[in-house]
Amino acid sequence: MSVVGFDVGNQSCFIAVAKGGGIETIDNEYSDRRTPSYVSFGEKQRYLGVSARNQERTNVKNTVSQFKRLIGKKFSDPDIQHELQSRMVPYNIVEQPDGKVGIKVQCLGQESVFNPEQVMAMLLTYLKTTAENAISTKVADCVISVPCYYTDQQRRAMLDAAYIASLNCLRLMNDTTAVALAYGIYKQDLPEENAKSRNVAFVDFGHSSLQTSIAAFNKGKLKILTTASDSSLGGRDFDTKLVEHFCKDFQTRYKINVKENKKAYLRLEAECDKLKKVMSSNSVEIPMAIDNYVDDKDVVGRMKRETFEAMCSQLLIRVENCLKQLLENSGLKKEDIDAVEIVGGSTRIPAVKSYIRKVFGKETSTTLNTDEAVARGCSLQCAMLSPAFRVRDFNVQDVTPYPIKLTWDSVGGEDSGAMDVCENGHAFPFLKQLTFYRKEAFDLSAFYTRENSQAVIGRFSVKNVTPTKDGESSKIKVKIRMDIHGIFYVSKAQMIEKMPSDDESVNEPMETQAAAEAENTDSNIADAQNGVKDGAQGEDQSDAKKEDAQQPMDTDEASNDAASGTNNTDQGEPMSENNPEPAANEGEKQGTPKKQDTPKKQEEPKSAKKKKPTTKTVDLKVEHFVSSLSQPELNKVVERENELISRDRQENDRIHAINALEEYVLQTRSKLSAEYEKFVTDEERGSFVKKLDDAEEWLYDEGEDQIKSVYQGKLESLKKIGDPICLRFNEAQTRPQALESLGHEIQLCKKFLDLYEQKDEKYEHLEAAEVKKVEEAVSEKQKWLDEMWNKVNKQAPHEPPAVLTAAIFEEKQKFENIYKPIVNKPKPKPKEEPPKDETKDEKKDEKNDNKDETSEDKPEEEGNKENEGKEENEVKEENEVKEENKQTNDMDVD
Repeated sequence: MSVVGFDVGNQSCFIAVAKGGGIETIDNEYSDRRTPSYVSFGEKQRYLGVSARNQERTNVKNTVSQFKRLIGKKFSDPDIQHELQSRMVPYNIVEQPDGKVGIKVQCLGQESVFNPEQVMAMLLTYLKTTAENAISTKVADCVISVPCYYTDQQRRAMLDAAYIASLNCLRLMNDTTAVALAYGIYKQDLPEENAKSRNVAFVDFGHSSLQTSIAAFNKGKLKILTTASDSSLGGRDFDTKLVEHFCKDFQTRYKINVKENKKAYLRLEAECDKLKKVMSSNSVEIPMAIDNYVDDKDVVGRMKRETFEAMCSQLLIRVENCLKQLLENSGLKKEDIDAVEIVGGSTRIPAVKSYIRKVFGKETSTTLNTDEAVARGCSLQCAMLSPAFRVRDFNVQDVTPYPIKLTWDSVGGEDSGAMDVCENGHAFPFLKQLTFYRKEAFDLSAFYTRENSQAVIGRFSVKNVTPTKDGESSKIKVKIRMDIHGIFYVSKAQMIEKMPSDDESVNEPMETQAAAEAENTDSNIADAQNGVKDGAQGEDQSDAKKEDAQQPMDTDEASNDAASGTNNTDQGEPMSENNPEPAANEGEKQGTPKKQDTPKKQEEPKSAKKKKPTTKTVDLKVEHFVSSLSQPELNKVVERENELISRDRQENDRIHAINALEEYVLQTRSKLSAEYEKFVTDEERGSFVKKLDDAEEWLYDEGEDQIKSVYQGKLESLKKIGDPICLRFNEAQTRPQALESLGHEIQLCKKFLDLYEQKDEKYEHLEAAEVKKVEEAVSEKQKWLDEMWNKVNKQAPHEPPAVLTAAIFEEKQKFENIYKPIVNKPKPKPKEEPPKDETKDEKKDEKNDNKDETSEDKPEEEGNKENEGKEENEVKEENEVKEENKQTNDMDVD
């Protein structure tokens, strides 16, 4: 299973893959780890990555770049309008009927308008193919990076792009969070879990945006404390300062209006980017020269670092303000920051580093790869989420970039209600439960609350709501959620119905108003961290507030501590479900623990123990009106993308056929007057060369736009003539060595026969019939070899080969199969003689030897045995003496 992380940048992309032993950043087909974020549309195919960037100067209007800033936005969005007014966008951006951004290009010979999501999907498809070619397996699961300031609409658009590209995105990961993961997971010296955290500031200054965050690290976990960003400040803004300077300079000195010529403007942008990079490492004045710039004029310019920094003073102040905002959001002092890690190409500008040091009061650190850190972090996160990899336990807790507010419809003409779902820096994923009392369907609307703007997230309509049998408002439980991607939605809505009971005298907590009129909202909050593998435990996430004093609303605030599992209920009816359970089990019935420090809340359930009415839960339909593409729209764009992929594949195959034909024509024509010269007659050469010339002329004229099979047919017809010539040449090179090799084998076999005739003991075991078989084979092969040498020497080079190298090796193999088994036949083993009988003396000596050896090994044991033997002999002698005495006495008696 593949584990891939994609860092999709505004200017370039990086791909990281988790393999056994670590993370590897892979190259594209140009052996470059950096893949440009470009898509170019041609007359017959698309160009992606490096090849698309190469098309920028020749196909300006149809080469799309920096489209990451367009994704998920309306045409009327201030950011889009600022982009159009402040920059020279080479391609055409239009407004579509639904108000979204469209990119108008000439694709495959016809005018087409693509969504930014479609263009992003084209780039993701190319990145997926690049990864598959590198790891030789299919890529499905992945983690894709997004800026931390991306809104709900933009995140949904990125997921749509991944779907179109046939990618299963396990997580959309914030850039700075990916960097923090890549930084912390390998650290072995992090504080213990309960110790004071190590606070590290991360500054990611890329091509189009500045993103910063502060993360708290402990062993096995990281927690993003806060983020701050400037979405319209990046390295390209520094380039623009240089471009504007030289536009004025060239207008004055060379009378060239660069802004009227898009190609000239793009070329100047590229040169200014190079100049900026050179100035980052050199403080002296740097020259810039462009040959044949406009109207065959050569232009030159010069710039010094001090002058450049003075031009960019306002940009540097914005950098400083963003960093100060980061510290302010975190509530930390600069002394509380333990380290400052910088990534992104624009952090190489010396003035930027100087301002970072000024704000944080310490030197910057570059322990991470400046360009590849985000991709590596994404790949690590993908490995953590994949069941195919075992990764060190490391919890990651991220935060939302903007506060979210939820509003709902009014009842009986009253003002609509509202509540803050989360504040800025709220941990996610999270799950919250709200309780409403309604007689009919109602809508919930969510939007971001930011300064001077309200970005709509979406509208969620709860359907199929009916009143109770008594005509009262039904109790509706609504679960709202922000998932692992940072996307907000209503996950479920349920209607609680009371079933008939024998005893209805159940004491229920009183509402502040009648249920039919009140809009009571009970909030039971949980941090649904189970969406992230090894996710960090959430903090307090109870953010529900009373927004409308005129409207009674019950708000239950939960501590959301999974360990404690307590809910602090201030007023209203006790909740019947407990949300601190994982979000994956949100459909299961849950019980809420009672508040321990409120005696009234503990006493109320006691009166409800008499035959409590049973309830039935009915799932309600929830319609989502959000900015993402609908399923029919997705199916349509997926079909369109597959068509384009098929056309690209066909065109690539056609181009390969053209290149193969062209290569054959050029190489063969060159060889006919060189190494092939003596292997073809003058008449054949002239005829063949003419056909090659005709093929080349046809290829560059009417054969320029033919199908693949036509080129293949042309190539085959030329090879019918050229292949025999090539064969004669190749045979002339390999045939002599093959004949000599066969002759060498025959000589070795003759030497064997001589040794056999001399009665060599090595071969004395061979039978005469076997040796005669070898003699016959030697004679036969020697005769065949002499005939072949005779034919080869008499044959002209341009004539068909008398014998092929393959035939010679075949004869050699046959010969070896005959003589080698005989020559290498092993001698039979000598017969073994039966063992001779041993004499008694030998056995005795052997017994004594064994006894001596045994006595040496175990002296103590043998000594004891000898003593025991002596005692037995003494007893035996005494018995014999007694027996003799007895016999003597008997004799005396007689």
